Amino acid sequence: MKLLIIGGTGKISTPVTRALIERGDSVTLFNRGQRSTAFAGRARELRGDRHDVADFERQLREAGTFDCVIDMIGYRQEEVAASIRALAGRCGQYVFCSTVDVYQRPSTHYPYREGEPLHSLSEYGRNKVRCERVLEQAHSDGAFALTILRPAHTYDDSGIIHHAMGRSTALLDRLRRGMPVIVHGDGQSLWVAAHAEDVATGFVGAIGNTRAFGRGYHLPGEEWLTWNVYHRVVAEVLGAPPPELVHIPTELLVRLAPRHAATCAPNFQYPNIFDATAARDELGYRYTIPVRRGFERVVAWLEARDAITNADTEPHYDAIVAAWREMSQALVDRVATLDA
Repeated sequence: MKLLIIGGTGKISTPVTRALIERGDSVTLFNRGQRSTAFAGRARELRGDRHDVADFERQLREAGTFDCVIDMIGYRQEEVAASIRALAGRCGQYVFCSTVDVYQRPSTHYPYREGEPLHSLSEYGRNKVRCERVLEQAHSDGAFALTILRPAHTYDDSGIIHHAMGRSTALLDRLRRGMPVIVHGDGQSLWVAAHAEDVATGFVGAIGNTRAFGRGYHLPGEEWLTWNVYHRVVAEVLGAPPPELVHIPTELLVRLAPRHAATCAPNFQYPNIFDATAARDELGYRYTIPVRRGFERVVAWLEARDAITNADTEPHYDAIVAAWREMSQALVDRVATLDA
């Protein structure tokens, strides 16, 4: 097949590109060329900035026709609108990388299934909803056959292990040293994570697949872990003692650490579990890398590069823990005097 990947060197698109080249497809990559690539000489490369709309459309038109275009970096309505103008009638299928963040939260039932209401709480998710709707209209107009893929949290070997206080690798240092670890809410909301190599199987299985035309699919992790268990797994991977978890109400935590904990409000505090039956049955999606093994790979990558941040460089974290404990004890003491 003749394929164009808009992106092609990112977290998910790197294993997608590798798999397509290895199976013998003719692959063209459009990106800014800012990331080193292992595909030099094996894929045609177009250099440009998607935000330069005129140049982006020109290059895509001059690139010829394609059996399939895979859009990995469409984040705004105007970006995908430019793709439609350049590619309508010039590609057989358009595979769009969306996100499970398009769904309303909380849901009325779990797990999420395809077809749930799209009403994101985050600007990122709302922009993806707008992209999906523009592309769906293009599909209805006959511009191309559309397939929408919605990964959940996806990581790779060099990825980040998410936590309530952001993406800092200092979490790993804290766990190793037995320092207290903040968890939003009561730690019982559910979370999934999938390695990019697994998520890539869903993309590859969608390309050229007529069953996927006009359809959307989830590509999530399939281990439903509470955040409490999630942190215990990370501690076990590190060979650390069972973690000391400090539970802080999500609303309060976001106010205490708006820069670090912002994602907890629209995302982490709600169950994030998604049915992947359709992707397994129709795309051949396979979840083969358990969280424990995947995180072992992440930790090994970070350790090899001495890239785990020292927790002492983040004093705000311990200040929040101390303030929460002090406030909690003061509340207990105050109520106790009322009962005396």
